[in-house]
Amino acid sequence: MTRAFVTLDNIGKRWNGQLGVEGITLDIEEGEFVALLGPSGCGKSTTLRLLAGLEVPDEGQIIIDGTDVTGASAAKRNLSMVFQSYALFPHLSVAENVMFGMKVRRVPKKERLEKLHNALDITGLLGLEDRKPGELSGGQRQRVALARAIVAGQKLCLMDEPLSNLDAKLRAAVRKDIKKLQNDLGITIVYVTHDQTEAMSMADKVVLMKDGVIQQTGTPEQLYSEPATTFVAEFVGAPPMALIEGRALKGFKDDQTIGVRAERMQLVQAGQGRLACTVTDCEFLGAETFIGLEHPSANGLTVKLDGKAEMTIGSGVEITFADQDLHVFGPDGRRVQPENIPTVLEEE
Repeated sequence: MTRAFVTLDNIGKRWNGQLGVEGITLDIEEGEFVALLGPSGCGKSTTLRLLAGLEVPDEGQIIIDGTDVTGASAAKRNLSMVFQSYALFPHLSVAENVMFGMKVRRVPKKERLEKLHNALDITGLLGLEDRKPGELSGGQRQRVALARAIVAGQKLCLMDEPLSNLDAKLRAAVRKDIKKLQNDLGITIVYVTHDQTEAMSMADKVVLMKDGVIQQTGTPEQLYSEPATTFVAEFVGAPPMALIEGRALKGFKDDQTIGVRAERMQLVQAGQGRLACTVTDCEFLGAETFIGLEHPSANGLTVKLDGKAEMTIGSGVEITFADQDLHVFGPDGRRVQPENIPTVLEEE
């Protein structure tokens, strides 16, 4: 059996008895882009710091490229990091910032200059070598941080919310830069974010965390189409999956929760729907319109319609959905496997 490039085996970390992360087990293949996703305080940054060697786990084992680095310092882990704050020296030029680490490692000048030119070319910074960070835009400063990671020449790069200081349009552009960079260089990236759009659009594998524990690991499509828990269902997707109490739908148990995505719901004529709802909002986004609905036994009901649609706030509507588009969760909030789901939603 082939060993993964990076392995975290049952990692745990606490501070003064307070849980940081627990039972973190994860395999990362070489060349993979892995996103650690979750809300603030879920443990994603702690996991990254443990992997980086900035924190030492209380239990478990960390292996990078076949070497046990559980107790090793950050300098001995053969990895690079890109931080949220860019971590650039304000008094140094772009070129000096990028080459700083190579100077510390006493890399020969000729090699430094070759790597500098290559990194600036890849990141689109050629011609800006002499500028100071204060003379650059936010996107350019982030590219300097990326160039510095490139010249480090490590196969593993850790990124801690590197785009959170950028505006939405710039974030979208730099996302593409990072993904292209990863593909071109074949490096392994572990990327921390609270933004599901970043995780879903960039990552090969998403690790969704809550309260220091991994909720689900899988491809973006798996987390969207087969959420393991109601937390995953509500966190992944825009809008999030609607959750309906089982007692509101014929054939389900009272303690079950039924999930359905916005694009799987349809508005139907009175008397033909499975739920009668009230319109709460109407959001037109150009190519589509999201109709927000309210029902006493449901949360997050939203219908996605193509193009522009006009709905009166407070009006009554009925919705329906196909049996095969439903997701069933048990009383513990975990997904119920298809073979355990009864035949449901018989027509009246």
